[in-house]
Amino acid sequence: MERPSPAPRGPAQAPAALGGAGPAPGQQVAEAQAASAEQVAAALADAEHQLERLGVELGEIEMLEQQARTEAARHEQRRGQLADRLATMQARGDGDPGEIREAVTQLATLARRAATMDAQVDVLVGKQRVLVRYRDHLARLVPALRAAAEWAPQPAGEAGADALTAVPAQVSRAILAAQEDMRRDIARSMHDGPAQSLANIVLQAQIVEHLVQSDPDAAVREAGALVGVVQHALDETKTFIFNVRPMVLDDLGLVPTLRRLARDRGREAGVPIAFDSMGADRRLDVELEATIFRIMDEATAGYASRRPSRIEALLTWEPDAVAGRVEAVYVGETALEMPPQAGLPAPADPAAVGRREQGEDLPPALAAMIRERDEEAVLAREAATAGARRVERAEHGLPAATWRDVEQRARSLGIAVSLVGDGRVLELNARA
Repeated sequence: MERPSPAPRGPAQAPAALGGAGPAPGQQVAEAQAASAEQVAAALADAEHQLERLGVELGEIEMLEQQARTEAARHEQRRGQLADRLATMQARGDGDPGEIREAVTQLATLARRAATMDAQVDVLVGKQRVLVRYRDHLARLVPALRAAAEWAPQPAGEAGADALTAVPAQVSRAILAAQEDMRRDIARSMHDGPAQSLANIVLQAQIVEHLVQSDPDAAVREAGALVGVVQHALDETKTFIFNVRPMVLDDLGLVPTLRRLARDRGREAGVPIAFDSMGADRRLDVELEATIFRIMDEATAGYASRRPSRIEALLTWEPDAVAGRVEAVYVGETALEMPPQAGLPAPADPAAVGRREQGEDLPPALAAMIRERDEEAVLAREAATAGARRVERAEHGLPAATWRDVEQRARSLGIAVSLVGDGRVLELNARA
């Protein structure tokens, strides 16, 4: 009897026996490499385009800066000549009133134009320095991207590139929110500072223009006041630029910037701020310098809001690291700073415990109750003193919001920060 032959196995059954269809590991690696190559190529193209645009913009800014400087120098020269001429006319006492009025009007106009040109020069110089730093960074980045593009395999397609370059929605919202907060802060500072000062200049100039026709002598006095208002506006503009991005940090480094910070913040807050640097200072990486400056700036402002007696800031330079310290010092602490036992009566002699004022002995049980009551009173006073001392120290420490911002900023670059001394001292340490 013949056996039945087994049913033929079709080719479609083989993949099912192997566990199902799917891309091979080698194919996945190839797709990832192709997507990475596309990403590097796109970054290289964008960097080269940005570098070319920066060259054009820097050339335009340099031309505008030269024109603004020339115009400012010309207005300043004319203003000086006109001021000397007006002083001579007033000294003689026989000048024509109409000529004096015309000279005062021209003086006010030149003062406004000179102030505008000086402010424009400061803005252009600040923008130029930022763009130069960005251009230099791109110039160092482009060769590295070219080398990476040459080393990477050629992309096989566009699939997968969007997945690698896509930004999560939460991260995108956080970035946009931070940008809006920054724009809001800058707009508020411009409105309350330089914009208000410029409005005062316009008002003062209108007063001078009105007095020129009726009271030339008063117009001369108002013109002098106008010069003071212009100088005040320039000082506020420079302070605003320093708060947004101190140019001295890019030009001279961390130590001169912190010295100016101590001087300006101390004058604004009415708190003496002393800064010192120990060791041979040097230039650091751009991001590291900016982060250390912002940490010490925020810590100084936070401590100044607590109204200490003074603030002491210190930078210590080591061969491979830099350490910072900001301390709020309080002089003339209250009695809450005394040790827990200070001011408390000394414990009674154990041999005398349990005696009445008349000298009669108390029963042992009553004597034990009196001892427990006295001990509980002493412990309660000590607890109350310690609690009040903790509250006072907390009020003198770094504000919680400031510490949160400092900690987040330091974490972004791996800088170690800590609070010691009940929060009155902030310490940082960075590898450099």
